[in-house]
Amino acid sequence: MTLLRDEGLTAEELAVWRMLQRAQVRITRRLESELLVAHDLPLASYEVLMQLAEAAGRRLRMNDLADRVLLSRSGLTRLIDRLQRDGLVTREACPDDARGLFAVLTDAGADRLAEATPTYLRGIRTQFLDMLGNGEMGQIRAMLDRLDGSGVGIGTGAAASAAGGGAP
Repeated sequence: MTLLRDEGLTAEELAVWRMLQRAQVRITRRLESELLVAHDLPLASYEVLMQLAEAAGRRLRMNDLADRVLLSRSGLTRLIDRLQRDGLVTREACPDDARGLFAVLTDAGADRLAEATPTYLRGIRTQFLDMLGNGEMGQIRAMLDRLDGSGVGIGTGAAASAAGGGAP
């Protein structure tokens, strides 16, 4: 196909890229479905609650939280609106920045997260980790660290560690 040659991609390279995309979407959709069925909690909401639970004081500035959960600031604002209506988070003013806001995990949010976490971790195990053979975890981690580009590593935090993806 001339398009592939023109862009410098082989058919195999494009196929691998598409396989990576499909695998990520399939796993994410299954996790989302399991969380919705068992806990009426969308995956994006779970991720926000998890990030807040792992943060010092169970709070993060909205900008930092948006970066961590890979949402636009407006997308995060709408999600926090819903979580706040459900009593799972609150917003608090930032004392050193009049324009800044913190998202803060409530006790109800921590309880909901605790209920949903076994479902989330089980989904990661069955949809991803159980598919890996001996030695593949390290290979995938090394590849994802290169793709991340930050030098920090993708698999950090308590939930990643619980799922087997934390720092060695």
